[in-house]
Amino acid sequence: MRMTLHTDYALRMLIYLASRPERACTVSDVADAYGLSRNHLLKVALRLRHMGVIATMRGRSGGIRLAKEPHQINLGALVRWTEEDFSLVECMQDRGGACAISPVCRVKGIFHEALQAYLAVLDRYTLAEAVRGQAGLRQLLGLEAEAA
Repeated sequence: MRMTLHTDYALRMLIYLASRPERACTVSDVADAYGLSRNHLLKVALRLRHMGVIATMRGRSGGIRLAKEPHQINLGALVRWTEEDFSLVECMQDRGGACAISPVCRVKGIFHEALQAYLAVLDRYTLAEAVRGQAGLRQLLGLEAEAA
């Protein structure tokens, strides 16, 4: 399975916010840190807000920040919220696909099992574990200069 850019960007945004818990930041801050499209990240931020994962504040001191503690944000749940299609093979699609051997093929079950294992691994981790012990993370994101 390959995650969409939307999910990838959501994870990156959450990692950035978890690495900077002391104050709110802007979508532009995240875009600049990763070299990503601000417009695309705005859509990601909107979806994360609707999921209750980030909070947005308007005004001069506004911005975005985590709405939950990093240990409360499960990576498996996040992927399920942001991904729209888990059809690893055509026959897993809602319409069933058009494969000639679909009625007797065991591949669908095998890939379903593989998908469940993939998600089960992600379910074991939270955002806190993704950012824990990453001494160089703040530096790579350009956040070290802020701490000084």
